[in-house]
This record gives sequence, C-alpha cells and structure tokens, in this order.
Amino acid sequence: MSEEILINVTPPETRVAVIENGVAQEIIIERTAKRGIVGNIYKGKVCRVLPGMQAAFVDAGLERAAFLHASDIHTEDEQKSDQIADLVREGGEIIVQVVKDPLGTKGARLTTNISIPSRYMVFMPNVNNVGVSQKIEDEAERLRLRDILTRFAEENGINAGFIARTAAEGVSESALQTDMRFLLRLWGGIKERAVSAPHRELIHEDLPLALRALRDLINPEVEKIRVDSRSTWEKAQRFALKYIPDHRSSIEYYPGERPLFDLYGVEDEIQKALE
Repeated sequence: MSEEILINVTPPETRVAVIENGVAQEIIIERTAKRGIVGNIYKGKVCRVLPGMQAAFVDAGLERAAFLHASDIHTEDEQKSDQIADLVREGGEIIVQVVKDPLGTKGARLTTNISIPSRYMVFMPNVNNVGVSQKIEDEAERLRLRDILTRFAEENGINAGFIARTAAEGVSESALQTDMRFLLRLWGGIKERAVSAPHRELIHEDLPLALRALRDLINPEVEKIRVDSRSTWEKAQRFALKYIPDHRSSIEYYPGERPLFDLYGVEDEIQKALE
C-alpha cells in the first residue's frame, strides 16, 4: 500500500488530503479566519463559580468566557473534595487547555489536565503513568514501548505521564527518548511563560494544519508529501529537519499550474461527498 499526503494552501484555508493507492481516504480543512483553538493553553482567571452546575467560567481572553467542569480539574490529592467551590475560587488564576472549540453561543470547554502531543508521544505533566496507543496491537511491541517510557521516566526522575502514539510503533529507543526530551523542554518553556504572563494570555498554541499533518499523518507507508505553497514548503522543510529528518526528502514543492487537488481527483471526491 502506498500513501501520499497533499497539502493545498490558499489565503482563506489550508486543506490536507491523504491519498491511498490513488484514492482520497481523508480530507482535513482548516479555515484561516476560523482556526480552531483546541490544544491551546491559556493563563485564565476564574470569573464565576457555579456550585449548582459543579462548574466555573474562566476568562482566558477569548470572545466568550470558557467553561470548566469540576471533573476536568486536576487535583494531586486523591482525598481532596470534588466540589467546584473547593477546587477554584472567583478571581483565582488558573492554567487551562481548550478541549472543545466555542460553538454558537457556548464558550470553549476547558481542562486543567494538560496534554501536549509530539511526533511519537503525548506528554501529560499532571499524571504519573505511561501508556501505549490502542492502535498498536502487537503485544511484544506494546511491552517494548512501555518499558522504554517507564525506564526513561525513572532514570530521569520524571513525575509525569507519557503515552506512545501510533507513530511510535517500531521506532528506535533513541528517537523516542529524543522526542520525550523535546516535550520536557517544551513544557519547561510553557511553565516559564505561565509564571510571567498576565491572565487572559495565550501561552502555548498548537501547530497549524500543514505542520500538524507532518507530525500526525506521516508513517512508513507515506512515500511523498506534496505542498503547493512555497512558503509552507519552506516551513515544512524546517519542521522536518528538526523532528522528522528521515522524511525531509519526501516533502516536495509542487509549482504546477494545474491545481494539486485537481491533479489527484480530490476536488471531484469533495463534490461527490457534498452532493
């Protein structure tokens, strides 16, 4: 099975298509004016506590106050109360991550259980366990990955959690450790910014779609990644050099006059789906 990833960039939107044996299998669209905020981390301020709903509203600098339920608040003490009034106080500052975009009149949904993805891992600073993606089914590989993650955490005195993503399957121990060190540095930078930032401040933003596609969609079956924007291709090259050097040569700039999605029949697939 051969796969290709197409990245089509225009000012209003970025579109990514995953092509398997010449057929479009997945299409992802991100509009520039309505880019999602899921994954973003903010320093917010609790503006209202609602004991009857076991929830609070947080001012994170977004258009509307965001919603934080008591069940989405991390507490280190297992015996601690799960009542919202005991977990947060009005006017208190809080580090939160968006788990659901605003919709209609509803504000964003938040959590304090931070999770930060990289190429092979998801880092969870507020939990203390390791896990492996359910999509990795081989039991020996699951044990290998769990052992690598556990040893790394123990040897470095890390009191936090890692989950091996599907892309981690078959990856060398040194590459996995490099990824984990990157996440630790990234989290260190987020914590530093959180200390000095005023409330209502964005302190970490997830990657734009084109780079998320490189991080999340590339696997050993992907033979080619074609990008029709020169500036996005240059960003993709820099990203690949740092995080996925083995795939850098597969990322091609497509300068052709015929639109990239037309070339592969993706526009027709989109039209059929819309009909």
